Amino acid sequence: MRALFTTPARKRTTLVRKVATRKKQKTGWRPLRLDKRIVFITLAFVITGLLFTYSSSAFDSSAYFKRQLIFDFLGLVLAGFLSQTYDKLQRWKIFRPMNLMYATWVLLVIVLFMRTQANVHRWIDFGFFKLQPSEIAKVTLVIYMADYLENTAGKLAKNWKLLFKPMLVGGITLGLILAERDLGTPALMGLVFLIMLLVAGLRLRYIVGLGILISPLVIQQLFFVGYRKERILSFLNPFASEGSSGYQLVQSFLAVGSGGWFGKGLGNSELKLEYLPAAHTDFIFSVMCEELGLLLIALILAGFCWLLIRSISLARVAKTYFHSLVIFGLSITICLQAFLNMAMAIGLLPTKGIALPFFSYGGSSVIMTLVMMGIILNVAAVDHAQNNLRDDITNYKNRNK
Repeated sequence: MRALFTTPARKRTTLVRKVATRKKQKTGWRPLRLDKRIVFITLAFVITGLLFTYSSSAFDSSAYFKRQLIFDFLGLVLAGFLSQTYDKLQRWKIFRPMNLMYATWVLLVIVLFMRTQANVHRWIDFGFFKLQPSEIAKVTLVIYMADYLENTAGKLAKNWKLLFKPMLVGGITLGLILAERDLGTPALMGLVFLIMLLVAGLRLRYIVGLGILISPLVIQQLFFVGYRKERILSFLNPFASEGSSGYQLVQSFLAVGSGGWFGKGLGNSELKLEYLPAAHTDFIFSVMCEELGLLLIALILAGFCWLLIRSISLARVAKTYFHSLVIFGLSITICLQAFLNMAMAIGLLPTKGIALPFFSYGGSSVIMTLVMMGIILNVAAVDHAQNNLRDDITNYKNRNK
């Protein structure tokens, strides 16, 4: 800077122009640096998921594999796009959290008027693609909660009335999904909802109070709906109803147990040959256990644990409360869903239609899981870029002392 004032006017103008040009070049668009560990585990899960989509679909492997390959490709494209642009999209009015919720509600209402598939209303059939709005709701509800909890940071513990609005938004969302005859997704997102409130500082007694408040609805859905009551009873003693409601769980036990320590080898599952229903979707974990064995399955479980731990680490160093809650909420949604699916497959929970993220066959599930990963990568990368900018400013000041 001292040279700027000790040089002649003509040279001073040239120097100013060079500084301005250099500054313009530095402030131009540059791709965000993504967290390599999150990228690695995402790609590893996608590739492994494709292998088991091919392996678990016994008599139509190539067709399922080709469709899953398209779903993964679209999901990765969206993840890559959002990993670079999500922070900028937030500035648009249409992408504000409450507007996203309104759009989600419209889709959840529309799906109720679609024709039933497997006796449920869950998909909007476009012919070439079936959209499942409840998968979109997982993302939009977490983003809404993160935004609301940022705006009420530090106030929830003192004013319980602030719970009314998120409970209303969450209740409408989960109620519409429940109307589709889907209990698994509301149960998952209800847990995520309560965990995010707990992390945001809501006192434990309020969490317990909310649990007691919704317990009559849970009891009614579990024990006063015929087919769900049968699932609960078969879960308690699956071999007593081996030929009816306990059939899926018994076959899953056989698949998991027959894999042993080292498995039968990739593609060598016997239970997938029309013995185990939904082998390529809800019970793909059972096929994985049969083919890989306990030792390699432990690596898959460790991968989800690693993803959760890494995401929590990124959430802890996030620069804004919103970013922290978005990373935490989306990662806990993915990992909790994975653990619920695995628990169902080995008989720790009643059987329910919950997909295994990254692995189970399905368009909406795969694409929205990768959308969540793209948002996590973007939020973490933006904070990393801000840290680097602060470091550059600090180094500049040190160089010019």
